[in-house]
Amino acid sequence: MAYTIYLSGETHTDWRDQILQGIENNDLDIEVLGPITDLNISENIGSEILGPEENNFWRDHKSAKINALRNNHYLGQADLVVVRFGEKYKQWETAFDAGLAIGMGIPIVVMHDPEQTHALKEIDAAALAVTQDSLQVIEILKYISQQ
Repeated sequence: MAYTIYLSGETHTDWRDQILQGIENNDLDIEVLGPITDLNISENIGSEILGPEENNFWRDHKSAKINALRNNHYLGQADLVVVRFGEKYKQWETAFDAGLAIGMGIPIVVMHDPEQTHALKEIDAAALAVTQDSLQVIEILKYISQQ
């Protein structure tokens, strides 16, 4: 069975690459979608297209809306959303993607370290699986792809 998955979450580790490699190594029929992970591009796209802003609020506002055009479209195409919360930073966008996916009726698989369990308990409660690493996500993808 073919699947389309959306990979949402932190951009400071190679978890996406690990999942992509696992999909390739296991010859899984899975299309992978996700946000633009180059922060220099995604955070400045509004000013690049619509013109520069002196006020960072409006610079961020324009970029967020343009990114939402892309990301919401891709989220809507996904059969499954993998949501990765990393150790660093408050990942508001990741939590927002999880909420959007849940609202759209798209199942989520959450990935985070055990230390974040309390902070993410509501998101974990809505997930169909809570994992700790990319290997566990790959095993889930292998399982659901079996015919």
